[in-house]
Amino acid sequence: MILHIIRWSVNNRLLVLLITAMVIALGLFSIKQTPVDAIPDLSDVQVIIKTSYPGQTPQVVEDQVTYPLTSAMLSVPGATTVRGFSFFGDSYVYVIFDDDTDPYWARTRVLEYLSQVSPSLPSQAKPQLGPDATGVGWVYIYALKDESGQHDLSELRSLQDWYLKFELQTVPGISEVAAIGGMVKQYQVVVDPNKLRAYNIPLSLIQTAIQAGNQEVGASVVEMAEAEYLVSTNGYLQSIDDLARIPLGFNDNGVPVLLRDIADIHLGPQMRRGIAELNGEGEVVGGIAVMRFGDNAQKTIDAFKQKLEALKQGLPEGVEVVPVYDRSELITSAVDHLWSKLIEELLIVGLVCAIFLFHVRSSLVAIVSLPLGILVAFIIMYWQGINANIMSLGGIAIAIGAMTDGAIVMIENMHKHMQDTELTDDNRWEIVIKSASEVGPALFFSLLIITVSFLPVFMLEAQEGRMFAPLAFTKTYAMAASAGLAISVVPVLMGYTIRGKVISEHKNPVNKGLIALYMPALKTVLRYPKSTVLVALMVTVVGFYPLNDIGSEFMPPLDEGDLMYMPTTYAGISVGKAREVLQQTDKLIRSVPEVKNVFGKIGRADTATDPAPLTMIETFIQFKPQDEWRPGMTKADIRDALEQVVNFPGVTNAWVMPIKTRIDMLATGIKTPVGIKVAGEDLAVIQKLGQDIERILSPMQGSASVYAERAVGGRYIKLDIDREAAARFGLSINAIGQVVSMAIGGVNVGESVEGLARYPINIRYPEAYRDSPEQISLLPIVTSSGQHITLADVARVYIDDGPAAIKSENARLNGWIFIDIEDIDVSHYVENGQALLKDKLDLPPGYSVTWAGQYEYIERAKDKLNYVIPLTLAIIVLLLYLNFKRFAEVAIILGTLPLAMIGGVWLVYLADFNLSVAVGVGFIALAGVAVEIGVIMLVYLNQAYQGLTDSAQKEGERISIEALRDSVMQGAGLRVRPVMMTVATVIIGLLPVMYGSGTGSEVMSRIAAPMVGGMASALILSLLVVPAVYFLWRQHSLKNQ
Repeated sequence: MILHIIRWSVNNRLLVLLITAMVIALGLFSIKQTPVDAIPDLSDVQVIIKTSYPGQTPQVVEDQVTYPLTSAMLSVPGATTVRGFSFFGDSYVYVIFDDDTDPYWARTRVLEYLSQVSPSLPSQAKPQLGPDATGVGWVYIYALKDESGQHDLSELRSLQDWYLKFELQTVPGISEVAAIGGMVKQYQVVVDPNKLRAYNIPLSLIQTAIQAGNQEVGASVVEMAEAEYLVSTNGYLQSIDDLARIPLGFNDNGVPVLLRDIADIHLGPQMRRGIAELNGEGEVVGGIAVMRFGDNAQKTIDAFKQKLEALKQGLPEGVEVVPVYDRSELITSAVDHLWSKLIEELLIVGLVCAIFLFHVRSSLVAIVSLPLGILVAFIIMYWQGINANIMSLGGIAIAIGAMTDGAIVMIENMHKHMQDTELTDDNRWEIVIKSASEVGPALFFSLLIITVSFLPVFMLEAQEGRMFAPLAFTKTYAMAASAGLAISVVPVLMGYTIRGKVISEHKNPVNKGLIALYMPALKTVLRYPKSTVLVALMVTVVGFYPLNDIGSEFMPPLDEGDLMYMPTTYAGISVGKAREVLQQTDKLIRSVPEVKNVFGKIGRADTATDPAPLTMIETFIQFKPQDEWRPGMTKADIRDALEQVVNFPGVTNAWVMPIKTRIDMLATGIKTPVGIKVAGEDLAVIQKLGQDIERILSPMQGSASVYAERAVGGRYIKLDIDREAAARFGLSINAIGQVVSMAIGGVNVGESVEGLARYPINIRYPEAYRDSPEQISLLPIVTSSGQHITLADVARVYIDDGPAAIKSENARLNGWIFIDIEDIDVSHYVENGQALLKDKLDLPPGYSVTWAGQYEYIERAKDKLNYVIPLTLAIIVLLLYLNFKRFAEVAIILGTLPLAMIGGVWLVYLADFNLSVAVGVGFIALAGVAVEIGVIMLVYLNQAYQGLTDSAQKEGERISIEALRDSVMQGAGLRVRPVMMTVATVIIGLLPVMYGSGTGSEVMSRIAAPMVGGMASALILSLLVVPAVYFLWRQHSLKNQ
């Protein structure tokens, strides 16, 4: 069939060229339209339910909101994990789904289950779905600041909430624009309890009066003088004066009592759970652009920046917008880096071809066929919806060396024929068909084997699957395209371009040198074939020795350009102290000369994608361009400098990458490489177990920091209501609860309407009545019968410990331990840690300890590959058998494959890389290319042997061992050039990727390392070991004749 394709392509060459031109046009269109991102979207399919329950403690939120929601969501179809967070006043429930779930289908199912559980929640708790985005969607963050001093934080926040936010949310691809920091303006009605007593007014009446005084209604129309007039009342509260004149009733003299008579009314800030700070200079207001799930990041950010630029004109004088995180910089540098590597590889391949062939026109065939294969890959990528990122472009980068093989071997074979037969216009196309048909079928199968060898990568699932699937797809498409091109376009291009005088192989200086080096070695090997095979076996056994010393990790660290500082502070920190710590750390970070901007955030932004407690600092660090750094400074040096500068007691430093950390936190909830989750039913026991684990693991080798979250590290003022005492005064628990929540916590009872803006109205008692347990116990209460009592008459007030935040997973309470490691890989650390905990940790019944973080992914990937790799080998065996029709050749190639791996193992070891999914992908790619080189060598050996048997049959003689040796010498020796060219293009082509620096180089170098090292050992294998094994096999079969 393949021979038919070659013949058809040559006979219909104009049609082939026309189709090629169409492919080029389509490919260029696809490249232009393909969405661009830095790394593939690794986030899980998830739906977030955010429920605000103002003023309530984490325990109340957990009992009344989070637990009912998490237990109901466990039965949602396709849900794998349900994670709950209960904070002060807020509940977050994350429902994480299978990979193949459609995000919008998931949202409808969650809504369906939510509608069943909503009626049983408290009336003030209003659950709502988060945006159709994830925390990984934080693509752009900006800060609003005013150095002129004309605008305070509340005015900046109003600009963000009521001007910028709505306009920016119209940008295509933006799911929401969340605000962080600043102050939300609030009308504060501070009620004097003594005046309430004097006028005999219960606190609840004030709430009713404000709500009744804040209404605007229309009253249909009035017709006058043939015109229609609409009737409406002005009833909205729009100023302090409006609030002050709200009537509450009459006093004994019949004089109306107004709100101003019993309360002090003023503007103030609403209670907040998030602060933003810039460069250590003071608070600012931040805006976070959250991109919709699966959208084109580059396009979205560009459109967002354009819109923001247009909106700047409408900002008041003195207000500045400072970009503090911009993912498009990372995207641009990552993609540019890889495109430059692709171009370098193309040039190198062209150079290698020209040097080896000593014929520029011939090398043009190889150079032209490469971009064609890449364009075909882009067409399929565009059609399939894969975006261009470091992984998908990396797939093409590692395929380039192997993609040229088809063209190289074809051209080389054509040169051979041209040396034997002179080209004329009459015989040109016949020679093309003949030379292409000799190697075409074997080439097609070997390129197909490389394509199939990537099957295990497609089988990876979850995060590692999402990471490497784009790479596997593009490499597969590029290889499949080059296999197709090798038997269709390449023969046509050869016929048109290879003309003129071709220097014969033995006159080519490069070739002469190669054969002079190779022939003596080959002679020696064929004189002692058994010894050669024995040495190869010993080398193979010894060669895998470094594997014991190579560590393992899930993914190599990826430098995203920006850095994030995420220290852990102790639970129960106040807003004031949190702000102080944030400003001090920002100021210190900014003092490092390479730092451009520092945007610090503590607590959570107004978005469901950010379940951060008030103890969590997230500081985004932007660096200056590298040419402005001090001489000799690297990212590692800057990190060390930052570590030395920021040194606070009670604060554990962690320097992490923004995207990677968000992905890890979404997938496992753990923000460090390794974490431990302790699950059980009592938070106090969970905390004790966490502290025990912290104590056990801290001294262990490899622990940089071990921090167990304090599950009950919050501080509480508790009120124990005496039910009998309350009954004597005719008070219910609910009535006391209402007074306490309104008087101490304050309650938003409505909002003012001021144009497009809305500001809350809050009622509470003066601070003097609620600033200590003693004052709270003296809180005055007016009963329904008019009795005047204090809170101490019906409740005991005391200080106690309790949870500052409550985490749960699949409806079981959790405590988390965060572990940062150094000078050790994840797998070894976890093995040592598990052994240590088994020995020293006393685990009560009903409690479990689970290792999480990167470790989860490594285990999952290992389990999957254990059965996928043998399956791939079976497919390769099948393809080899289809090509050779004999198992002997298949056995020769597979038996010698481990020797090809040794070079890869040693280079990974010497480069000090850990085994990771990236290195695994490199080895899989190497196996395919090594098999292909073996196939080409066997094809040449078989050709020579066929010639030998033909001549022996003609002369009617038996084949002697000496004749067989000469045949092997001829087959291998005369074909040293194509094998060397193939190896040279792969090795030299991958060197820019292996030693490149720039965004994404960490991952790409780990994929390239096994291929570069492995190709060196594969060269020795195919040039020396394969001929020796082949000679032994043929010798054995001759003896048995």
